[in-house]
Amino acid sequence: MLNTDYTVILFYKFIDIADPESLKIEQKKLGGSLNLKGRMIIAKEGINATLEGKNSDVEQYMETLKQDPRFADILFKESVGTGSAFTKLKIKVRPEIVTLGAGDFDIKNETAIELPAEDLEKMYQNGEDFVVLDLRNDYEIASGYFEKTIDPGLQNFRDLPQKLKELENLKDKKVVAVCTGGIRCEKATCLLKKEGFSNLYQLKDGIHTYMKKYPASNFKGTLFVFDNRMVTPVVPTENRPIVGECLYCQVATEDYANDDSVSPSRKILCCQNCFELHKDRLREAVAIK
Repeated sequence: MLNTDYTVILFYKFIDIADPESLKIEQKKLGGSLNLKGRMIIAKEGINATLEGKNSDVEQYMETLKQDPRFADILFKESVGTGSAFTKLKIKVRPEIVTLGAGDFDIKNETAIELPAEDLEKMYQNGEDFVVLDLRNDYEIASGYFEKTIDPGLQNFRDLPQKLKELENLKDKKVVAVCTGGIRCEKATCLLKKEGFSNLYQLKDGIHTYMKKYPASNFKGTLFVFDNRMVTPVVPTENRPIVGECLYCQVATEDYANDDSVSPSRKILCCQNCFELHKDRLREAVAIK
């Protein structure tokens, strides 16, 4: 249940980190002192995190992080928490802050042109000819997506290089790449441009920012998030349509479950009635560890 005393922040930045281990120690100390919980990945290419805490503690964290010149201009995407979106604070050093496995990119110079939320909204209003390439995993798209969306069928972001041949028909179309907060688009569009996508854009600051500015507009449904909330409308919206469908009975739902009948386990949309009927193969969906 949402709790307005708590805030979840989503943020990242591609920036050279000379000593990721030292930054990890600093962030553990800072986050721990403010009782924050969540996940953070640090690499030589930057930082990527989702954290939750009491409103005042999150505010202090954001102010403190921005005092570091490397993160002075970082953008925090905020939504209402629950107080239990995460169980602990986990900070890891990895080779990439979002794993694509397609080599190194000069993100600043090789990524696609950023398209502000306002411009995307105008494109819809003007009836422009374009497609939205959703770079999230297929189970994320199931509960919410843009009009004109093409789902490449990714089970994991790192599957994108193997999907390029299936996307060749989009190379000469106007394509707007989208993802939750922007980080996957920044890296993926570097790869897509190298593969010959000639009219390529990326939604600036991600779906989260668009939904904040244009709730219940051309993004239909809700936003999947990698914490124990599972989904968030970002901002409360009356009469918001539910576009997700239960895998078993096709009733409208935004409830996720883990299907353990396959390996690796997969996330599916499943209404409460079907969850009870199939609970021998299902378990409650929780944040991906």
